[in-house]
Amino acid sequence: MNTSEAVDSLAALAQHSRLDIFRLLVRHAPLGLPAGEIARQLRLPGPTLSFHLNVLAAAGLVEPHKNGRSIRYSPRLEAVSSLAAYLVENCCSAGECGPEKSGRGGPGCFPAGTAPGRKKPKARKQA
Repeated sequence: MNTSEAVDSLAALAQHSRLDIFRLLVRHAPLGLPAGEIARQLRLPGPTLSFHLNVLAAAGLVEPHKNGRSIRYSPRLEAVSSLAAYLVENCCSAGECGPEKSGRGGPGCFPAGTAPGRKKPKARKQA
């Protein structure tokens, strides 16, 4: 994921109705729900729902599946995983976080190189 894609995803989710739609679809993952059922459960008019689903689809967060005259929408969970990994990819790279640095005794953040979506650093061979 690049910065532009992250901004698009975050912008799409930064609206109450779209966030509600996405969270509803996540609850019904992996199959998702038909558009009519989303509208019924969230009490959204059809044109409003269509607009919000198009924004979420353009950001790559949901995927439409046409079945005759009906369209079912499912969440693209891999896109959210990529977004989360992008947000924490540099976690602790400055070595200034974690419980021993904060003094709070909390879990801190991810040890260097272990944030979701990142590979653990290779162990160096000793000479």
